Amino acid sequence: MKREVRVLITKATDSALLSIEHFNRPWDRGRHEAVLILIDRSFELLLKAVIVYKGGKIREPRAKETIGFDVCVRKCLSDVKSKCLSEEEAVTIQIINSLRDAAQHYILDVSEQQLYIYTQAGLTLFDKILRVVFDKKLVDYLPERVLAVSSNPPTNFGNLMEVEFEDIKRLVAPGAHKRLQARSKLRSFAIIEASLSGNRLQPSERELEKIVAQISKGKGWQEIFPGIKRLSLDTEDKGLSVTLRITKSKGQPIHLVPEGTPGATIVAVKRVDEIGYYSLNLTALAIKAGLSGPKLLAVIKELKMQDNLEYFKEFRFGSTNHKRYSPKALDFIKQELPNLDIDKIWDKNRPLGRKKMS
Repeated sequence: MKREVRVLITKATDSALLSIEHFNRPWDRGRHEAVLILIDRSFELLLKAVIVYKGGKIREPRAKETIGFDVCVRKCLSDVKSKCLSEEEAVTIQIINSLRDAAQHYILDVSEQQLYIYTQAGLTLFDKILRVVFDKKLVDYLPERVLAVSSNPPTNFGNLMEVEFEDIKRLVAPGAHKRLQARSKLRSFAIIEASLSGNRLQPSERELEKIVAQISKGKGWQEIFPGIKRLSLDTEDKGLSVTLRITKSKGQPIHLVPEGTPGATIVAVKRVDEIGYYSLNLTALAIKAGLSGPKLLAVIKELKMQDNLEYFKEFRFGSTNHKRYSPKALDFIKQELPNLDIDKIWDKNRPLGRKKMS
């Protein structure tokens, strides 16, 4: 195992253990925010460890920094080499990341039972990735004295929502004067609902006020948050066991969307027609880029574009392989061409058998 992988695993487990420590602290100052920030960081580092371990790259060509959280999840969900996540597991990580974003940048009010769900589901998944990819267990890193995350776990997500919603209704009742607190509580549910429906953006105060108005008119949580209605908890009675998942049988399946889609989550928006997304073959791409096919292929090799799922995918129909490129690949090539020395790239990457003309 590479030293880089070992260090990433160590840093990831350090953050996971710190999230457990903060969860079990006997005081609440900054506790919820710290738990979400730390468990979110643990996933980013663990997924980077997976990518490097499986021979992938965590730095894009010419980039000074490693890839971000979204790209890590995307690679581990859809890249054949790095895949270690199911769609439901990617949703779990996305929910934690979106809640962390709100907790870090503004005000987020989550109940103890909610915090338990997100923390325990995250630790369950963290442990699963450790076991499946690295043949390690999170418990191997825990001192024997550490207790389970919570002694009062929720067993039904719907029941939890009923309790939470009744509390919010009291906060927005006429004369209560607690709308700020109500919006802070609603923010977590709005974030989850947005993540499940394909919107990455944080809810605005105006959007939260619209939800408050719906509550005041008597709408139930199932009507306001139809995506959350499809959430369920799989529970077991031992160890790090609670998971949070989407019940596919009650709604549309979740699919990957092209990176860069405005406001889109990593998953949760449908993209069924992959051939339609990778709509260009090499000839069509070369014509649009203004290069010959062989020289364009040399550029593609130089920029390592076939390593990026957003630009390239190979399909197999029967006994024939078809290499296809996305419109985003064309945009990237046009962006990079002014900075490239095509003659040098051609000399470096020319096909075997093509000798330089004197």
